[in-house]
Amino acid sequence: MKGAPMHLRMFWSKIHRATITHADLHYEGSCTIDADLMDAARMLPNQELHVWNVTRGTRLVTYAIDGPRGSGVICINGAAAHGNQPGDLVILATFADMTAEEARGHCPTVVRVDGKNAIIDIRAEIAGPAEPAMPRLMS
Repeated sequence: MKGAPMHLRMFWSKIHRATITHADLHYEGSCTIDADLMDAARMLPNQELHVWNVTRGTRLVTYAIDGPRGSGVICINGAAAHGNQPGDLVILATFADMTAEEARGHCPTVVRVDGKNAIIDIRAEIAGPAEPAMPRLMS
């Protein structure tokens, strides 16, 4: 008898290099995200959310809540506000469980935004580095 199909945790989507607009220490927790950005990134309210702070080099896991449409809001709430401040650049990422067959055909969504969190484009992930690394010269 076969067991249940194996599920893999796969990268689902991200909002790349968003700018934190608010940090509310006194809210219970989570990350408030402009609902238009959440839709573009195929994120749902209460979905697990990884916040990778590019400015500070920190990571945390919380959940997403939808903010006002068109506002550009990215608000880190609760205790996480101690380590994430307005102006910080962050990557907001989600993951999903899927079978190996589903995973083979899955293409994650990447929403790139400008400094005001307006959408620049929506595309598949592009592997880095953007340019080949220059070889180091021996001294």
